[in-house]
Amino acid sequence: MDVVGSGPAVRTRLEVPEDSLFGADNLPYGVFAPRGGAHRVGVRFGEFVVDLAVALEDSVFAAADLNAFLAQGPTRWRAVRERVRELVSAEIPADAVHPLADVTLALPIRIGDYVDFYASIDHATNLGRLFRPDAEPLLPNWRHLPVGYHGRAGTVVVSGTEVVRPRGQRRTDSGVPDFGPSRRLDIEAELGFVVGVGSSLGTPIDIADVEDHLFGVALVNDWSARDIQAWEYQPLGPFLGKSFATSLSAWVTPLAALDSARIPLPEQSPPPLPYLTVDEPWGLDIELTVSWNGEVVSRPPYGRMYWSPAQMLAHLTANGAAARSADLFASGTISGPEPGQRGSFIELSWGGAEPVVVGGEGRTFLEDGDEVVITASAPGVGGRRVGLGEVRGRVLPAGSRG
Repeated sequence: MDVVGSGPAVRTRLEVPEDSLFGADNLPYGVFAPRGGAHRVGVRFGEFVVDLAVALEDSVFAAADLNAFLAQGPTRWRAVRERVRELVSAEIPADAVHPLADVTLALPIRIGDYVDFYASIDHATNLGRLFRPDAEPLLPNWRHLPVGYHGRAGTVVVSGTEVVRPRGQRRTDSGVPDFGPSRRLDIEAELGFVVGVGSSLGTPIDIADVEDHLFGVALVNDWSARDIQAWEYQPLGPFLGKSFATSLSAWVTPLAALDSARIPLPEQSPPPLPYLTVDEPWGLDIELTVSWNGEVVSRPPYGRMYWSPAQMLAHLTANGAAARSADLFASGTISGPEPGQRGSFIELSWGGAEPVVVGGEGRTFLEDGDEVVITASAPGVGGRRVGLGEVRGRVLPAGSRG
């Protein structure tokens, strides 16, 4: 960082390596607090955070979340992105720049609703084989609609927040349940999508208009208590086995940063109904990495996802449900066809029957003290890569927060 001038007009030029995952073609948004300061909106550029309220002299970025900015819509999003690209490529007010290591990051959005989908055909097939070994792995509706369920927005936490092992009812060998800490605590490596402009109650979002409503993406770890989930999910679906914690990256990557990552979807057969049909290449060539206590155990490929974010949002609102700025919906577990591409530990260990070697030991599900880190990157401009940051969490014992 080279400083130019002195006094109130001091400006600086930021130096970021050419191969940085967070260069001028990325510029993800987050919420940060400088030392001794209040939370506000910034963008990441290399290992710096640019305070947008200062750099752009705009009070909308002095807020503690992105919601007001998201609601301003795609014309405004594009204008801000171009202005920030100009600033970081030239000189920027020095008091708008903070080293990333010196700030505290917070949840970037104030989430009204959270929906989790089940969009990976590889993940759905794996779980179908595990749970229904004598039946077809995919249920009859799976290829016709993006299956999803409503999560609990109040338990979405920013990356780095520790996760307390959940408690709930568990099936015993006698068939009578007991109550206690989950013995089969798991992760789900996912991609989350952030709504920018909402919709009115009773008015669906047309699939052709999704880009006017969808702002960006962020990494998600949807922690799952498999033993609690297995007992409770029939007939209405996940509840306590999922609602205790969902971790979200501190950075929201705008869709505009992923133009070079857009790819066609895999073939959908049978063809989706008209309200889910779109000609745009809505697949995303994003590669994830899952590390368990510092060891890479999986590399899930998002590019194989069967249902696209456009189809998810169109289906989510097809019945007239309203969407709001900063609503979050997630892809569901991202898995590929190979064992080393599975995005959950229930798949990696095949229901606990095939332990994964971590730290020289065979492991199946999470133990207290374990830490999971999910990272991701995608193709960018000129052969460079775009980073999606990380989502990190460590498991605390049940009851450790009272």
